[in-house]
Amino acid sequence: MGIINLTDREKAALKAIDENEVDKLIDQAVREESLGALHRLPLHDCGAFVATKLRYFGDALREYNASKSSWKREETYYSATRAGTELRYAFSDMKQRLETEEKNAQLFHVDDHIPPPYTFSRNLTVRVSYRWRKAVEDGWTYGSIAFHHVDEPRLDYLAARPKRKPSAAKQAQELQAQLGQTWEHLCGLALYTIRDYFEDGGMEAKSRSHSKP
Repeated sequence: MGIINLTDREKAALKAIDENEVDKLIDQAVREESLGALHRLPLHDCGAFVATKLRYFGDALREYNASKSSWKREETYYSATRAGTELRYAFSDMKQRLETEEKNAQLFHVDDHIPPPYTFSRNLTVRVSYRWRKAVEDGWTYGSIAFHHVDEPRLDYLAARPKRKPSAAKQAQELQAQLGQTWEHLCGLALYTIRDYFEDGGMEAKSRSHSKP
């Protein structure tokens, strides 16, 4: 899954699966105490959220199947049904996300494939490219915007001092890792900001506000 956009593989998997069939097979899996026919659905390709819930459901079913005493069977049955419900909701949420993305794609698209720089400096930049149009019959307008952040060094007075001072190479490696995390956070904020801007009306909303007397 991209940061804000579903991949083509995820879209194809979500479109290939009927939500009613998922509900039916989850109920069947609880009765049979095994994922069973759910394995034939490409749920693993529906995004990390669904794949994680499917794994939790499978674990809960195996524990339910292995239970022997009546009280343990009751406890694990509840856990299995709850995990199945969470899987239903996860898949339904992803279906709704797909519908929203396809609706939005008619009027705008924000490119979330942003490669990181080879090395990071404290002056971090993320450039987000996008396209938009007022109506489906209009041509696309392309643009981009850069987000900048200066990472200021901070002293952590609560951190324990190392017995030996790290080498210059080690310090440089740790700084690159820290700056990489900061860049990824900036990248996510930038992408969500632009997407939310267009979802709220974007350029069209801005032009309407400027046209008010």
